Amino acid sequence: MTFPLNKLVTGLVYQNGDVPPTPINGIVTHADRVKSGNLYIAIHGTQADGHDFVPQALDNGAAAVISNGRDLGDLPVPQIKVGNPRKAASIVSAEFFGHPSKSLHVTGITGTNGKTTVATLLNSILTHANYKTAQLGTLGVLAEGFARDKTLTTPDPISLHRLLADLKANGFTHIVMEVSSHALDQHRVSDVKFNTAVHTNLTPEHLDYHETMEDYFHAKARLFKSLPITGTSIINMDDESGGRFQKESTAPVITTALQNGTDVSFKEIENDLDGIRGIVKAGDLRVPIASSLIGTFNAENILSAIAAAITMGIPEESISNGINSCTAIEGRMERFTLTSGGTVIMDYAHTPDAYEKVLATIKSSAKDGDRLTLIFGCGGDRDQQKRPLMAAAAETYADRCFVTPDNPRNENLGSINADILKGFSFNCYTVFDDRETALRTALSEASESDVVIVLGKGRENYQEIENEKIPYSDFEIIQEFSHAD
Repeated sequence: MTFPLNKLVTGLVYQNGDVPPTPINGIVTHADRVKSGNLYIAIHGTQADGHDFVPQALDNGAAAVISNGRDLGDLPVPQIKVGNPRKAASIVSAEFFGHPSKSLHVTGITGTNGKTTVATLLNSILTHANYKTAQLGTLGVLAEGFARDKTLTTPDPISLHRLLADLKANGFTHIVMEVSSHALDQHRVSDVKFNTAVHTNLTPEHLDYHETMEDYFHAKARLFKSLPITGTSIINMDDESGGRFQKESTAPVITTALQNGTDVSFKEIENDLDGIRGIVKAGDLRVPIASSLIGTFNAENILSAIAAAITMGIPEESISNGINSCTAIEGRMERFTLTSGGTVIMDYAHTPDAYEKVLATIKSSAKDGDRLTLIFGCGGDRDQQKRPLMAAAAETYADRCFVTPDNPRNENLGSINADILKGFSFNCYTVFDDRETALRTALSEASESDVVIVLGKGRENYQEIENEKIPYSDFEIIQEFSHAD
């Protein structure tokens, strides 16, 4: 497939004059991946500046270059100078692949926590309503016939529009996707036409990138500002930021909350370690649910998924069946029974708020005399200020804490642990340099009255250390000590 350059850039505001109809057969933002006939977009990233690699892109056959106006000298190919190459990448990617999102029903889900759970629940509902649905996010690409590649929570615009075009060509009609604050800030989804947007919650996270909670909020708010008047925003009013997101929406809003007073809420609810049961009401509609998911936060997630489904006109039976058939979400409050009789709960929680919610739920459901052992760590090269807060939450609920590596990346493990230990007020912790040793120790010591809580990595199958992803899986180790299915 080729596209004339002058048609490809019609949506851009650029400095130079007429653009020739140079044939473009692909779009690339990494110079080493350029092939003959590609359009190379030079992006100034956090690690490197793509403008420095223009010579390499030209050597590899780039047919044109989009830049930020930096003086690159006389180039042998057309150069289009724009104010924001990231935004340009979104615009030309959508154009190159034929604006596939305009032919799909796309739901975007954003929030600090709960995105994957809401996406999985809504995907299940739509599938039970016989819609061919794809789910994109932390778990990868979940679509029949497509490889389950795990990259970023939200892909770059080139990959995203290519994927949407492929899904459309294969008969998919509905897309449910997680939308990260990074993706919104970096214009990865600026040219995706969303029909529905869902807000789960907003708590401190990614402040190494956004710097302030206000900046973080405004990044998330972009999703709701991008909606057409024909779209719908689903806002969780149990979250204190819900009212602010409601005001930011350019589309009609459907509100949710556990108690009455919003558009979608629980008329009846029972919530314990066996699951969430009750009746959800929305106007005259009543939806009975019997979910094996646990925790008040998951009750909120269920409401968000139901509200989104209702706006699409999904029948009550499909909504109920879709919710109830989700017996577990990968890496989210997954429960295992050990051969010793003990219990393991594994969750992807990696923020202080998520720790508070997950640990409070487990503690309140544990039996008197149960010993709670928590295995956790903090990622390197990320929010340093949240590390002691996570330790403070840990010691509030756990009887003992095993502090371990969790993707230290390029940061010294001792420095990470020192930040964590500042949050402990008493000696309830042991520091391990190896996560596997800590996990195996806890599992081998666990008796029937032990609950081992493993937080942070979920179903990740690696440890990221010094730019290398080393194979490692909490899940596989837990399975060694657990009852077979």
